[in-house]
Amino acid sequence: MNLTFLAAEAGDSTARTLTITLFLVFVAATLAITVWASRQTKTATDFYAGGRSFSGFQNGMAIGGDYMSAASFLGIAGLIALYGYDGFLYSIGFLVAWLVALLLVAELLRNSGKYTMADVLAFRMRQRPVRTAAAVSTITVSIFYLIAQMVGAGALVALLLGIRPGTTFLGMDADAAKIATIVLVGALMIIYVTVGGMKGTTYVQIVKAFLLMGGAALMTVLVLAKFNFNLSSLLGAASDASGKGEAFLQPGLYYGKEVAGNATQTFYNKVDLFSLGIALVLGTAGLPHILIRFYTVPTARAARRSVLWAIGIIGTFYLFTLALGFGAAALVGGEAISAQNAAGNTAAPQLAEALGVDFFGGDTGGAVLLAVIAAVAFATILAVVAGLTLASSSSLAHDFYANVIKRGETSEKQEVNVARISAFVIGAVSIVLALFAQSLNVAFLVALAFAVAASGNLPAILYSLFWKRFNTAGATWAIYGGLLAAVVLVFFSPVVSGTPTSMFKTADWQWFPLNNPGIISIPFGFLCGWIGTMLSKETDEQKYAELEVRSLTGAGAH
Repeated sequence: MNLTFLAAEAGDSTARTLTITLFLVFVAATLAITVWASRQTKTATDFYAGGRSFSGFQNGMAIGGDYMSAASFLGIAGLIALYGYDGFLYSIGFLVAWLVALLLVAELLRNSGKYTMADVLAFRMRQRPVRTAAAVSTITVSIFYLIAQMVGAGALVALLLGIRPGTTFLGMDADAAKIATIVLVGALMIIYVTVGGMKGTTYVQIVKAFLLMGGAALMTVLVLAKFNFNLSSLLGAASDASGKGEAFLQPGLYYGKEVAGNATQTFYNKVDLFSLGIALVLGTAGLPHILIRFYTVPTARAARRSVLWAIGIIGTFYLFTLALGFGAAALVGGEAISAQNAAGNTAAPQLAEALGVDFFGGDTGGAVLLAVIAAVAFATILAVVAGLTLASSSSLAHDFYANVIKRGETSEKQEVNVARISAFVIGAVSIVLALFAQSLNVAFLVALAFAVAASGNLPAILYSLFWKRFNTAGATWAIYGGLLAAVVLVFFSPVVSGTPTSMFKTADWQWFPLNNPGIISIPFGFLCGWIGTMLSKETDEQKYAELEVRSLTGAGAH
């Protein structure tokens, strides 16, 4: 069977009908959950934190659902399929990052805050400047992350419906159909957040986590069965089919690549690899949509348990990505994957179709498994974008509107209404930006979000929890300094302009040589926090002592 355009064969009327039916079933089921949750959402605590009613296991599943995004399922599988060993670096970085979140952030944050990251930062500082900075940072990080999910959605549906240059669907050409898909995902995420709040979003994420783990486990078993459960045979077949030989199984094919006769570029490539590693490991502890999940559990012990459950779930899933990525390389081939999507974002669904053909009765079986796995991937995207939109709209409403504009003099109902309006605005901005980023790998886009989070949010959080001298100036300097450094360096990097795979392919204003700014922007954020603190005479040791007791014991929390 020719796998160059799997979607062409999967795109007959039967396969399309099956695909659309599964999508509609999932969307209907999740909307039903959302409507049910809306009836349980009566207070701001219900909307922002799900009434703090979730167990450690439930929250761990929801965290896993939030974290195992399109970057994990589509992006990492694609990178492994195209670049072998180097693609797995993302899995390692994403997983190790949870140790930082567990050891330094989870319990302390849950005890110290109420709804958002800014509750911790503003506890012993002046409210308005710190909450404004935190809201700006939260929205920026969330939008970077949302762009990645939207790009994944466009690529996925293009594969499913046979949308590619020269084809049409419902009267739309390929580009118009992708745009329509991105707009649809944005509309659904706005509905989830505005109607269901944290309760609806959490239950959608739990359902999605079960579906994703089940789908990935099934594909992993089928891939291993194809090679008689011999990992060496799988890796050998992937290496042979990649066209890159032994280099496919060794580092340096994509990251840290050595360029013959160009020592400068070789140096930049190796520094870029180190920069990526720093961003991945430190970024999780600064991601707003992950941080707010710690407020949904009733106790600090449940917060710790939820992180442990999340580590187990996510760690198992990233082992599955090895089989998915190398399986796609062996059974689909890098050339066929790149032909469908140059960034590799469709490798996992293409692998699903190839496995369906082999194990479930030819083309019909392939179409069925492709539709099922793609529906799971679509569920993944919907759940993650809902969590991101909730985090950013909550920060805008709770931090900026209620505590900066209204100075704390607002009702819970007004605050929640503003959060719902904010979800519309943030969703619209994300949709527009995603239209320019469709040529980029989604895992790569998420790595940028990690770098921005680690540069702006993490220094402020750690300083606030552990440094007695830290003050308002330090917090605002850390957030704005790290955030500005990361965003400016990305804007002037090859990610945005200057290369055939940039967001703006025909423009060239790049001067920063690295794809990921973490190695510069993260230390700069910590440095700015220190300088801002030392230049200000403000200090409140009594308030820090209160925060310390609260963060360690939970006394007075919420």
